[in-house]
Amino acid sequence: MTPELRPAYIALGSNLEDPASQIRRAMEYLSQQQGIRLELRSRLYRSSPLGPQDQPDFVNAAVGVLTEMGARQLLDTLLSIEKLMGRDRRERWGPRIIDLDLLWMLGEPIDEAGLKLPHPGVSERNFVLYPLADIAPSLRIPGLGRVADLAGRIGDAGLSVLEDMRGTT
Repeated sequence: MTPELRPAYIALGSNLEDPASQIRRAMEYLSQQQGIRLELRSRLYRSSPLGPQDQPDFVNAAVGVLTEMGARQLLDTLLSIEKLMGRDRRERWGPRIIDLDLLWMLGEPIDEAGLKLPHPGVSERNFVLYPLADIAPSLRIPGLGRVADLAGRIGDAGLSVLEDMRGTT
C-alpha cells in the first residue's frame, strides 16, 4: 500500500555566505529526503531584515512539497537540514546561513511545544506571503484566510524579486 502524501509548505531564508546559493542548496537537500517530493518553488525575493537592521538583506523563498511524514517528523527533518548546513540558533532574528520554517501542512492546526501550525506570524510577513503566493495563491490557511488575499493586504514594501526559479524541480 502506498503511503498517503500530504501537501506541506516551507519558507526558506538566508542572509549569509551567498544567500541565494544557500536557498538553492537547501532546496536540493529537501529534494533528496526520503518521504519528501519537492513539487513547487517560488521566486527568490530580497528582503530587509526583521529585527536587528545591522545585518545583510535576506533572500527568501517558499516551496511546496508532498510528504508521507507527519508534521513533527517533517519539522525534525527541516531542523536537521539547517544543522547540516551550519545553522547556529543563538540569536533570534539575527543573521543566519539558512532558516527553514514549516508554514502549513494539510490537516488540523497544531499547537504543541516547538510546533505550531499555521506558523506564528505567517500572516504578518510579506517575505513569507509573497513567495507562498507564487506557489499557492488560493491556499486557505485556517483562521487567517487565502494566501493571495493576505499578501495583498500586507503589501510588498521592502521586497524585490531576485530570481525566478518556478518550474525548476
